[in-house]
Amino acid sequence: MANEFAKRLVCALVAVVLGSATLIVAQGTPKGYVTPRTPWGDPDLQGKWPGTDLVGVPTQRDPKFGTRNTLTEAEFAERKAAAERTDAEALEDFDFATAKGIPGQVGSPTSPPPHWLERGKPQHIASLIVDPPDGRMPPTVAGPGRGAGGGGCSGRGAVNSYTDCSLYDRCITRGVAGSMLPVIYNNGNEIVQAPGYVVLRNEMIHESRIVPLDGRPHPGQDIKLWMGDARGHWEGDTLVVETTNFDPRTSGIGANGGGRISDALKITERITRVSAELLIWRMTVDDPMTWTRPFTIELPLKRDDSYGMFEYACHEGNYALKNILSGARAEDGAQKK
Repeated sequence: MANEFAKRLVCALVAVVLGSATLIVAQGTPKGYVTPRTPWGDPDLQGKWPGTDLVGVPTQRDPKFGTRNTLTEAEFAERKAAAERTDAEALEDFDFATAKGIPGQVGSPTSPPPHWLERGKPQHIASLIVDPPDGRMPPTVAGPGRGAGGGGCSGRGAVNSYTDCSLYDRCITRGVAGSMLPVIYNNGNEIVQAPGYVVLRNEMIHESRIVPLDGRPHPGQDIKLWMGDARGHWEGDTLVVETTNFDPRTSGIGANGGGRISDALKITERITRVSAELLIWRMTVDDPMTWTRPFTIELPLKRDDSYGMFEYACHEGNYALKNILSGARAEDGAQKK
């Protein structure tokens, strides 16, 4: 009887923390849980950990919540009711005359065909940013396009060359953070381990980071990479991954890799398995040339080894750049008449 009660208590705790990463951090690992080990003795984080359930949770917190990152039951009910709106209702909200709507929502300018969309599940989490305490992204340092804003082809503006388009528009990368943040499709994440290495794989733009754990130093500052250079180590059962050596032209920190960063960027990830089915992935972004202070994003990811990691064939049949550039030239010609 006591064992059965303990099992139910653990299940209840896990159910609660699936709705809020903040709660799991405050309460700690469910009592009695022991992180499994690989055959060579490292904590076993392997599996597929998609972020689909978190689609719809804002990266930044609504100011009305202040420093509170957990919704009340009444607020959660409102969020749940909003999530239950049908695609037809979403279309009713879309203003076709002005082409304005919720990005990613059915009928908006950035909407894929409806059958591509991945819908999230209502969460008690008010924002993915957990530090600063108000859940807001810190102010940016002066500079064009800094931070997590839009821009490039998707945000239009001047399009005189393919270089005016973001790396995401060009199907190259969404960056470390952009590949993790939940969006409208391709939210798969997978962890694969081998002795001395961890592979962090994202479904979006087929990114895979091979993280060595042997303490080797980062390469010299002359070596710059789209996804940076990652080095990992264990702190207890937590995998700590420090990534530097970013190419300043790479994607920013916003959804789809929006905005710009500098080559001073350092991203520190702390990945902890807190139950058989739940992983907490914390990402601290520190770029003193872009933001006035570091900030931390936290993703509670539920394990789903049945999740299909599909090919991201963005380049195949991608006529967007040609069409955007030719359209911009047509607009230029029309304005000169």
